[in-house]
Amino acid sequence: MLTQDEADGLLAVRKWFPPGSAVSLLSGKRVYELESDAPGERFVLDTFRGTIRLAKITVQNRVRSAVILARLDVAGAPHTNPDGEHVNPPHLHVYREGFEDRWAVPLDPARFPMPGDLGRTFADFCAFCSIVNVPPFQEELL
Repeated sequence: MLTQDEADGLLAVRKWFPPGSAVSLLSGKRVYELESDAPGERFVLDTFRGTIRLAKITVQNRVRSAVILARLDVAGAPHTNPDGEHVNPPHLHVYREGFEDRWAVPLDPARFPMPGDLGRTFADFCAFCSIVNVPPFQEELL
């Protein structure tokens, strides 16, 4: 468990994909190691895209193998927060002390202006997570 200050600080740490990286947003699950300005911390970006419902995608930024700092769910199921509030997709989970990633909020249109555009939303999520270089990515079969 992290304190809220630790989680906020880790989310704000500058992160980047290693040189020569490419990202696939095709169906399936993928894990990408990230480099950072935080010595001794290991950051990962996970992507998951549905095989039947291609609009369903989850992208998350983790630290220390299992701590989810932020998770974006697009076109998935509605989420119920610990207080009983229902949040429809797309929504964003951000680490909250005492609840980890179990709390979701609707997407802020100022940060995620085009949730229907998968590539743009992926890039916006990376920016939200302080990932400074989004490499080329493939989101559809050619």
